[in-house]
Amino acid sequence: MKTQDLRRAALALLVSGALFAADNKKIDKQVAAITKSAILIDTHNDIPSFTVDGADIGASPKTQTDITRLHTGGVGAVFFSVYVAGTHVNGNHSANRALQMIDTVQHDILDRYPDTFSPALTATDIEKAHRRHKIAGLMGLEGGHAIEDSPRLLRDYYRLGVRYMTLTHWNTNGLGDSATDVNNPQVQHHNGLTPLGKEIVHEMNRLGMMVDISHTADKTFYDALETSQAPIIASHSSCRAITNAARNMTDDMIKALSKKGGVIHINMNCGFISQKSADAPKGAPVRATLADVVAHIDHARQVGGIEAVGIGTDFDGITCTPEGLDDVSKFPALTRALLEKGYSPADIKKIYGGNTLRLMRQVEKVAAELQRSHGA
Repeated sequence: MKTQDLRRAALALLVSGALFAADNKKIDKQVAAITKSAILIDTHNDIPSFTVDGADIGASPKTQTDITRLHTGGVGAVFFSVYVAGTHVNGNHSANRALQMIDTVQHDILDRYPDTFSPALTATDIEKAHRRHKIAGLMGLEGGHAIEDSPRLLRDYYRLGVRYMTLTHWNTNGLGDSATDVNNPQVQHHNGLTPLGKEIVHEMNRLGMMVDISHTADKTFYDALETSQAPIIASHSSCRAITNAARNMTDDMIKALSKKGGVIHINMNCGFISQKSADAPKGAPVRATLADVVAHIDHARQVGGIEAVGIGTDFDGITCTPEGLDDVSKFPALTRALLEKGYSPADIKKIYGGNTLRLMRQVEKVAAELQRSHGA
């Protein structure tokens, strides 16, 4: 190669390197700005399953969530999961466990760290917390069996601060069928939502409690969508077209959810976002990646539109997290990946919290209208 050609090649490399550095600097600034300004709402975090047994969210290195990492990740609001395992149905201990879980959120998280967390019940409460540089703390009840088939218990949980309920968990209950035991011949199935389940959905609408269809069977989902007068959520689900897991939503389900103003909140469980991970034999875990998370977000956007996508990590309810998105501190890495994918800061803010806030307001509006019409 001639000397002149070498000089041109060297100059081209310098120019491309400078452009790359400039792009990186621009993205760094965008990531920092989004981390600071976005109200990032995680609709499903299971750290209460650890605090109920004594873990300290102030410093909990063995979990995927603690205060320092929440701040590092720029998390603005957390729906702490009031998780009631199906085993508590035996001996009628579901309500007891639900009350213990509500207490650990209130006592061990919100009351223990008032300088960090601000208790929240509404979309406006979340925004107020953000303006005060605090993390909004909310509750979602996971497992409809926790109401023990009683609308009265549902109302009690609402008064205690619960703002969504997952109609089923791994187990079918008196409200409807679960996604994960539909082929179990020992379980009495209902072919979707039961009459009681429909009554409970109506009461959730009246109260202003979001209906969550993560974990439900497909038929239960469609019945709940038809029954609810307010938009519904999937608090921690992903896309079945990418990862064939019963817990994920089909494209038709995502479209139907979106059409009624609902939001699918993408789950971080390796087995729900990576087919390789889902297919790996037990004892030989294969981790998902940050790119897998982006793929599910992008697929949900393509199918349901940007307004239909949110984040529901399931952190501390899962044992395998994606490489690069290991815990609540890593959201800036997801922000960068979405920017590099071509998402605008406005789009990312919708995914991170804007869509959920809009849905919450609609649920609150429907409740106010129903209460006025019924005089209660």
